[in-house]
Amino acid sequence: MTTPRPLFPPNPTERPATSLQRRHLVQAAAAWTTAGAWHAALAQPPSRMVELRGDILRNGQRITRADSVGAGDRIETGPGSSAVFTVGDSAFLVRENTRLVLEGEGPTAVRLLRLLSGAVASVWSRGTDRQVVTPTMTAGIRGTGVYAEVFAAQDFRSYFCNCYGTVDVAAGTDKVVSESSYHQSYWAEASPRNGRTLFPAEAINHTDEEMEMLAALLQQRTAWQISGVKGPKDGRGQQYRPYRYRPASAPTAPAAPEAPARAAPTPAAPEPHYSPN
Repeated sequence: MTTPRPLFPPNPTERPATSLQRRHLVQAAAAWTTAGAWHAALAQPPSRMVELRGDILRNGQRITRADSVGAGDRIETGPGSSAVFTVGDSAFLVRENTRLVLEGEGPTAVRLLRLLSGAVASVWSRGTDRQVVTPTMTAGIRGTGVYAEVFAAQDFRSYFCNCYGTVDVAAGTDKVVSESSYHQSYWAEASPRNGRTLFPAEAINHTDEEMEMLAALLQQRTAWQISGVKGPKDGRGQQYRPYRYRPASAPTAPAAPEAPARAAPTPAAPEPHYSPN
């Protein structure tokens, strides 16, 4: 099958999906969830700092591992900096050079993540009134894992991936209900092209391991962990699902002779195969 050509060519400003720093960050946070720290955290406040690297500002003041983040806070990361934290029933991984604002009804109830620049991955528990907002896009979250990135140098063009779950995505006059089991992605343009501002995209700049780590912080699992299968990370949001091979019905064979000289060999059963949905 011919591989479809991407709607957009690779952009030199887009960062690669993995790096040594990001691997270290995920490993540290994953160890936090599996080395007994999870049970100890149940007795702690719902909002907690899991991992912090470099300079992180909360409302203009530098924070440490002993601090927490809550709704109403403005977070800024510097070059080479990153953070993993939870706020109530949501978990966040904030990349370097990122500015975002968390809004909500109370300190531990985030209802809106406003991403001004940079990138953030997040996992949200079920709810109907939660949003991720960028300068060019709004995403209504219903309980899912998502990744968003704003390219300030490209007129604040936004990238959004519904890693799993259901999300209402809107950019300009374009709206779509995204239902994904394995990374469904979009570009949200600042200026319309041929009357459109929302376009399909490939999955870039985030990994399965990062989303799995964030889900684990909330005692959850991703869609592909639950199903045990993944798909092509092409931005279409689909998993490969195995199905049982069922041969087409054949006419009834004639009755065998009463005394065959030699039994006919039994035909081999067709081997099962796999096919995407």
